[in-house]
Amino acid sequence: MGAWFSHLIWGDLDAINPVSGLSKRDIYKVQKSWALVYADPLGNGTELLKRFFRAYPKSLEFFKMIKHVPESEYGSNIQFKAHVLNLMSSLNQAVTNLNQPEVVVVMMNKLGESHRRRKIQESNFQDLKGVIVNMFIEVLKLDEATLGSWGKTVEFWYKHIFETLSKNEMTS
Repeated sequence: MGAWFSHLIWGDLDAINPVSGLSKRDIYKVQKSWALVYADPLGNGTELLKRFFRAYPKSLEFFKMIKHVPESEYGSNIQFKAHVLNLMSSLNQAVTNLNQPEVVVVMMNKLGESHRRRKIQESNFQDLKGVIVNMFIEVLKLDEATLGSWGKTVEFWYKHIFETLSKNEMTS
């Protein structure tokens, strides 16, 4: 009776949303694993960006506030902290609202617009994605199914970020 009752209450957990490409099961896995990351947004966001800068030192060009600052001093840079918290808050909103994919589409379009103005390209986002995946594997020890759900989620986000980047680049 449990499975029948769950299906009645929650619907088909594996039905794919046509906008996001995610199932309710995917959303649950992403939100559950994200809660662990967002428990310490400043610490985990700082670690993410440090890993990103180590892997892609040229990306520091986009971060004027720390461009010439030693990594050991990032934590005392107020602008950097604000950027980290803004990044983590934006990711949290995107994760929290996965059950409203149309809202997330608008959020990602706006993110694409703001990053286009800073001359950030698709390749920079792809580089960041690789760092995130490696960090999730190393730190969170995510299983294959959860990593797969994250992969679908990031592809959904990137599709709409990249649409905006491409559209704006063509009209600039």
